[in-house]
Amino acid sequence: MTYEANLATIESLVSRTDAFIGGEFVGARSGARFTSVSPRDGRAIAEIAACDEADVDLAVIAARRAFDDGRWSRMAPRLRRVVLQRLARLVERDAHELALLESLDMGKPVSDALAVDMRVVVQTLDFYAEAIDKLYDEVAPTGHDTLATITREPIGVVGAVVPWNFPLMLATWKIAPALAAGNSMVLKPAEQSSLSVLRLAELAAEAGVPGGVLNVVPGYGHTAGAAIGLHMDVDAVTFTGSGPVGRRFLRYSADSNLKQVSLELGGKSPQIVMADAPDTAEVAAGIAGGIFFNQGEVCSAGSRLLVHSSRREELTEAVVLAAKNLHAGDPLDPSTRLGALVGEEHMRRVLGYVDGAVRQGASVLAGGGRALDGSEGFFMEATVIDEVRADTRIAQEEIFGPVLVIMPFDTVDEAVELANSTPYGLAASVWTKDLSTAHRTAKAVRAGTVWVNCYDAADITVPFGGYKESGFGRDKSLHAFDKYTQLKTTWVQL
Repeated sequence: MTYEANLATIESLVSRTDAFIGGEFVGARSGARFTSVSPRDGRAIAEIAACDEADVDLAVIAARRAFDDGRWSRMAPRLRRVVLQRLARLVERDAHELALLESLDMGKPVSDALAVDMRVVVQTLDFYAEAIDKLYDEVAPTGHDTLATITREPIGVVGAVVPWNFPLMLATWKIAPALAAGNSMVLKPAEQSSLSVLRLAELAAEAGVPGGVLNVVPGYGHTAGAAIGLHMDVDAVTFTGSGPVGRRFLRYSADSNLKQVSLELGGKSPQIVMADAPDTAEVAAGIAGGIFFNQGEVCSAGSRLLVHSSRREELTEAVVLAAKNLHAGDPLDPSTRLGALVGEEHMRRVLGYVDGAVRQGASVLAGGGRALDGSEGFFMEATVIDEVRADTRIAQEEIFGPVLVIMPFDTVDEAVELANSTPYGLAASVWTKDLSTAHRTAKAVRAGTVWVNCYDAADITVPFGGYKESGFGRDKSLHAFDKYTQLKTTWVQL
């Protein structure tokens, strides 16, 4: 995979730009389309079907028909397993193409898209495929004259709305367990990054997923997304994205059929460095990776560095050096480690947080501005900000960019208080050599994931989700089946 080869490949890369409904690619009924712009150079790369309520209705009808006639929901578990495993092999086959689509569409470095995103997509499909015929139901411990069984049944038609930062990976976190459980699905990708998910729908059909089981409706949140949330024949909705939009899905549920809702709504994750933390270079590398990976466009990004005062100076120096050594570049270049932000509006929003922090007395130690001046892309420097008060916007609100803020502490209790001082509770890390300190701190921090002496380590076998305003429900692991199944009790009098 060379830069020159990637540039040559993208000329013929975009092939699917229509909705995928009932096993076929179809345009929006209105004929409307929206322009997909590549953040690497600001150029239009595709005109994509702009679905609305009418298209979502068609997709839900197709999904309901497929669910009710049993073409997938009543297929033998081992046969569903074979289909999802076949889809995993097709993703492996086309991983380079899918990685290029992601890089072109939303600006992530293509090397990361291939080494991280595609690897996780394959692992996710394989994990849930293998789980299909390994899950057993229960027999309740009732009296000798009764038999009571507890069975998991697919919930029906699942609506999914996914964000733009990990287009295929986060879509697959929804698709794989929902389909493994026997459901049908209507999925809306983010309008900024629809291309790889549409290609996945085509691969799903090639793998043998029956028509109507997986439907993809690209479009805007206020049209296609709202239509999914409000549809009376959608049984559950799973959403990953911003807090304000997540609240809308709760209202949509209340205003329609009380559909089940699960939400993953971002974070303001702390990285807590204790006085006895490991080697400074090792910790600094973990801190930098935790915030600058994927340009900081990660819901669990470690955007707050909480450091013991005794380690503050040396660690700040090391993190600043790491930021200054991280240079933005064309995401299609395999050597790039800091790509483009997803769009101009988002880039200006992130830069606005930095400007606001400076006005409130903070000090920019590295970055803080637009990168690659003169290019037409949406690039930003890796940024480190010190002298940040805990009550300021930049310390409280999710920025979703390559911006790290530094706040010192003197005691473990103070560190925990700072860690828990935002409305979010998605993730955190603790850096310490003391096992008791690690466990006590991890227990006290209100977050769905707490890493110790690392950041963003993951596996499909462990759940992912948050506390507080980071939402509820879990992606990944066997616990994800809870979102896509109903429990039924059958009581038999013998």
